[in-house]
Amino acid sequence: MSESYQPETLALRAGIERSQFHEHSEAMYLTSSFVFDNAEQAAKRFIGEEPGNIYSRFTNPTVTLFETRLAALEGAEQCVATASGMAAILSICMALLKAGDHVVASQSIFGSTVNLFNNVMKKFGVETTFVSATEVAQWQAAVRQNTQLFFLETPSNPLTEISDITAIAALAKSCGALLAVDNCFCTPILQRPLDFGADIVIHSATKYIDGQGRVLGGAVLGSKKLMEPVYGFLRTTGPTMSAFNAWVFVKGIETLKLRMEAHSANALQLAQWLENQPNVSRVFYPGLASHPQHSLALKQQKTGGGIVSFEVKGGKAAAWRVIDNTRMLSITANLGDTKTTITHPATTTHARISPEARAAAGIGDGLIRIGVGLEALVDIQSDLVKGL
Repeated sequence: MSESYQPETLALRAGIERSQFHEHSEAMYLTSSFVFDNAEQAAKRFIGEEPGNIYSRFTNPTVTLFETRLAALEGAEQCVATASGMAAILSICMALLKAGDHVVASQSIFGSTVNLFNNVMKKFGVETTFVSATEVAQWQAAVRQNTQLFFLETPSNPLTEISDITAIAALAKSCGALLAVDNCFCTPILQRPLDFGADIVIHSATKYIDGQGRVLGGAVLGSKKLMEPVYGFLRTTGPTMSAFNAWVFVKGIETLKLRMEAHSANALQLAQWLENQPNVSRVFYPGLASHPQHSLALKQQKTGGGIVSFEVKGGKAAAWRVIDNTRMLSITANLGDTKTTITHPATTTHARISPEARAAAGIGDGLIRIGVGLEALVDIQSDLVKGL
């Protein structure tokens, strides 16, 4: 489908291939395998001489539709769907890195991603150096001769720090490394990292792409050349997306633009309100003028997104009191849902990393993260007031 179409049109129309039944809504192909016309066709498909579906671990029309649609939105040549966001990150590491390689990663990333680099990849002989998400000089200083990958989230989880994608991409290119950007918080509706020089985009589709907390999934996007080994890893090892989950994500993408705009509008107003609460010491939201990288956020993102984090006075006890006094907000570590979620990062999403790593990332005991949903803003505020 032509890339001249607007994002909201691509979200509804990209990748559609109707069956012989000429269905209007996208079909869901719940089958483990596919039947061939003859033995010769089967042989050609298995060795890649003929295109077509073979086995749903690595070829399924519904998954392909999801991949095509998300690639169109991100401006990528190819998308490879995975079973989860973490499976997406693991896949690029296993497909593109080898023993003896070095990674430079932002210290402000999801706790499980930190553990993946520190524990899993380290066992395979891959070392990782963690640096500031915002200080490009630290990325430069961390580069070694064997550095092969830069990895970052922007905005970061949970402090919404903004990394300069253009500057870090240029640095990566100058030393022969690839830049992978986790675009989970923004989605391609608000930010397209490939447009700023990134090589790879990562998604946890579980979050905003689904948008209703229903299923797990992930995606890796980039050039066909880079995606070939990623697809090969997925085909061989199997952490792939199911057809049912892909169909749910396709439906989620249809309303992605509307939801991201609504999430962002609610989040900005909530952040502004939190700045005026006496028991709140600091608010982290890219859309606020008080955010350290506010001007950079305006260049890279269309809006500030739907995640607001804030520190309360009194540390962990005060933070837990705020959370425990809510009656409407969902106490869960997930985000990107139509329903507002609230969590305490130091004891949930980042609990399994060391206290030193949490401190370096700025995650204190008084920090609360909110995934702002689509409820009436006044009701979200009223629920928070109970604990504040």
